[in-house]
Amino acid sequence: MRHVHAFGDDALGDFDAVALAQAIKSGKVSPAEVVDAAIARIEAVNPALNGLAYRAFDRARAEASKPSGAGFFAGVPTFVKDNTDVAGMPTMHGTDAWTPRPAPADGDFTRVLLGSGLTAVGKTQMSEYGFSGSAEHPRIGPVRNPWNTDHTAGASSSGSGAFVAAGAVPIAHANDGGGSIRIPAACNGLVGLKPSRGRLPLDKDMRKMPIRLVTNGVVTRSVRDTAAFFREAERIWPVRKLPPIGDVQGPGKQRLKVAVITRSIQRECSRELRELTLKTAGLLEELGHHVEHLEKPPVPSNFVTDFVSYWALLAFGQIQVSRREFADFDRARLDNLTLGLARHARRNLHRLPLAVMRLRGVRRHTARLAQTYDVVLTPTLADPPPPIGHLDPTAEYEQVMDRLKDWVAYTPLHNVTGEPAISLPLAQSADGLPVGMMFSADIGQEARLLELAYELEEARPWVRIQDSAA
Repeated sequence: MRHVHAFGDDALGDFDAVALAQAIKSGKVSPAEVVDAAIARIEAVNPALNGLAYRAFDRARAEASKPSGAGFFAGVPTFVKDNTDVAGMPTMHGTDAWTPRPAPADGDFTRVLLGSGLTAVGKTQMSEYGFSGSAEHPRIGPVRNPWNTDHTAGASSSGSGAFVAAGAVPIAHANDGGGSIRIPAACNGLVGLKPSRGRLPLDKDMRKMPIRLVTNGVVTRSVRDTAAFFREAERIWPVRKLPPIGDVQGPGKQRLKVAVITRSIQRECSRELRELTLKTAGLLEELGHHVEHLEKPPVPSNFVTDFVSYWALLAFGQIQVSRREFADFDRARLDNLTLGLARHARRNLHRLPLAVMRLRGVRRHTARLAQTYDVVLTPTLADPPPPIGHLDPTAEYEQVMDRLKDWVAYTPLHNVTGEPAISLPLAQSADGLPVGMMFSADIGQEARLLELAYELEEARPWVRIQDSAA
């Protein structure tokens, strides 16, 4: 096992984003020093991790040389995932099927992200169009896990997860249409909160979906960084249709009723993951929470088939949009997973209206569960991070899809229902890879999840890559 990280005695040090923002404000370090340190760290780890989609180093240095001081995170370096527009940077969606060209303007979410004071040093790599849980493009190459580069960093927000875990930046943009905040958080030992539907703005193309699966967010190394980001985002873009998150700064006092489910809709997780999940349930009981075990999630058995049908429609739509937008679009450069999903959509268009109707009805089932339980605990993924090649997108579509459904068995539910869910790095596999534990709650209850996350972080601090044996 070979750990790849860049933590050291520079301007970034071991700071999380909150501590770094405070160090910049106090004058302990300057924005220019911080950006230079981030760039040096990115250049040190990227050859091994391959998480960089676009470098905006000169732009970041120019911004740091004339800091505005505006925003809580003023001067803190970050990345934007490469499916979200940043003015002057190309948006490639994890593919190389057309020639890169700069976006004319910031996307709606980028304005919130950068409005908090963060400085973008570039864009991060992702799986093609975000459809796979592992970024392993045949020409762009795989994004590797800093805890063990033989394994995946998860996806689709893979580059963001790898760089935050490796210490290149303390916080990075991620978004989640089937688990793409929580999967890389679990694989890389990070905190990843998928918020409630509507909590943060979406770019125009993502707002057109019949079911808005995608939500924006961040991956971080500490609960307080995630809590601080959502506090600042709420100040910039308040949402009146949801309960406010507010300024969550520590554990809550309320003892919660927690449902523990180790079986997904279609399979039991691995024995190792089940044992780790039950240990987490035991920790909750030690902390005074009431825990009950349920056999399976209260979701119809056709959920997986319906979700794949809808996922396939998105692939079909992405190809059509790309063809219209880019004159040099080359369909032959797409991977087998994208093309297979598009074929699946064409062959099953007649089944889609019923699938969408059933997916929209899933929320009724989980809402009933929320009437009895405050929080639901599951593993984030059914197995530890697999080796590079397990989800090779050049393999036959059926193989990739079967393996993907088998591994990403828990996260898509919350994208369909719109409920918030957070992955916390509370465990490690026998091989020393991070393992995420996922907690979900009713719509609008992000504050409850953050309070619980603070409590668990204090009770069982996560292992840090810079402290663990390689």
